[in-house]
Amino acid sequence: MKISDLLGAVLQSGMTPSSNDRMKNSMGGGGVLESLAGMFGGASGGRSESPLSGLGGGASGGLGGMLGNILGQAGKAVGGNRNLALGGLGALAGALLGGGRKSMGGAVGGGVMALLGAIAFQALQSRGDQKPRVPLGLLEPQTEAEQQELEGNSELILKAMINAAKADGRIDEGEIRRIVGKLQEAGADEEARQLVLTEMRKPMETEKLIAAAKGYPELAAEMYGASLLAIEVDTPAEKQYLEQLAAGLGIHPEVARRIKEAVGLQPA
Repeated sequence: MKISDLLGAVLQSGMTPSSNDRMKNSMGGGGVLESLAGMFGGASGGRSESPLSGLGGGASGGLGGMLGNILGQAGKAVGGNRNLALGGLGALAGALLGGGRKSMGGAVGGGVMALLGAIAFQALQSRGDQKPRVPLGLLEPQTEAEQQELEGNSELILKAMINAAKADGRIDEGEIRRIVGKLQEAGADEEARQLVLTEMRKPMETEKLIAAAKGYPELAAEMYGASLLAIEVDTPAEKQYLEQLAAGLGIHPEVARRIKEAVGLQPA
């Protein structure tokens, strides 16, 4: 099982009760989810002749009505929308709308990376002094090297999510068994389940994760966004961890605010 596939399966397992709601919020809510699912092959099927035309408004929050604009800007930056990972976003939208277990397969892991890439791209644009690159998660890999890089980034993001889940103490054995059991239901093989099990039982490795993202602002923003999906952020320890993580990753306070806003952790 590819790491990007495993990332989707871990989120399916429910790292926190709020994970799915935060992803829905970041994609703009029901109307935008339905548009994405229908246009890019999610639960509703079908495809629009003008793929981004239905995403201009009517969204409830997160990237919301801006999603079509963000995807349009990213498409222009990389030579056209065909170079964006739109299929993954459609699969993720379909899964969040209740498309079933099978819809949470490999394409959904790619959709998680595309969503995190869109959140990062939008948030980094809030800094007028720098022009962000389109993150590889949002950009469809064109070469084997880019595919390998995406898998490496997916692994760092998966580790960042698990690390964040330890912020208010270790993950207890009951929770570990629940998540690993859900992974098995989602089709994760023994090697993939063992990888997650090992990561969950490790001590925290915040500094190692921070070092891996040094010099890569888009990846840093994706890791921060993923961490917000992994925890409830309802304890002092979790809030302190996120502050430490943002500072270590070099994330500007305005960028952190935009990422929190995208997942619904603070009002727009």
